[in-house]
Amino acid sequence: MIDQLRGRLVVSCQPVTGGAMDHPEIVAAMAKAALDGGAAGLRIEGIANLRAVRALTDAPIIGLVKRDLVDSPVRITPFAQDVADLADAGADIIAVDATRRDRPEAVATLIEVVRATGRLAMADCATPEDGRAAAAAGAALLGSTMSGYTDGEAPPEGPDLELVTALASTGLPAIAEGRYHRPEQAAQAIAAGAHAVVVGSAITRIEHVTGWFAEAVSGAGTRP
Repeated sequence: MIDQLRGRLVVSCQPVTGGAMDHPEIVAAMAKAALDGGAAGLRIEGIANLRAVRALTDAPIIGLVKRDLVDSPVRITPFAQDVADLADAGADIIAVDATRRDRPEAVATLIEVVRATGRLAMADCATPEDGRAAAAAGAALLGSTMSGYTDGEAPPEGPDLELVTALASTGLPAIAEGRYHRPEQAAQAIAAGAHAVVVGSAITRIEHVTGWFAEAVSGAGTRP
């Protein structure tokens, strides 16, 4: 499974919540289009979306559940039951937030539950320390997913290549993810030591990409 992703693109098919594309059948179509375009794997959020995509392909799927909790900032797969549900729905790899923040269940517990299901655990990290702790707990892959999203500040414009390199130094496959908006950035991540690169908004969130272009056009002014 891990070898299938080596040096390849993973497309995150996560539509804007409540947006026009936020329907399982549309997510499944996005996923199929991404695979047709050359993606080696997929990252899918939500049980219904995961089941719809799993029915169409046997390509590697990273599954996750997002929750907005009142008592914790952790959103990605915060509960052991989420892990069990993702495994049952067909995820090959299960992503969990691996940051060191107040959380309902410990990172090590979630990774242990992932391993018990026979799936691979992907630790979504914000720092090298997150990665080292997750590696010690038994994670199979380390993602740079959470870089720039844990300190309350606005995230930087570009991806965190330094974190990718640091995660790769653990000896586990590092998955570059977060703000990869251009093909050359994805190539830079591989050069920095990434095992694979996850791209989401730039491919599957039409609202975001349209907004980038609309802002650029409106900010360019008009000819007199």
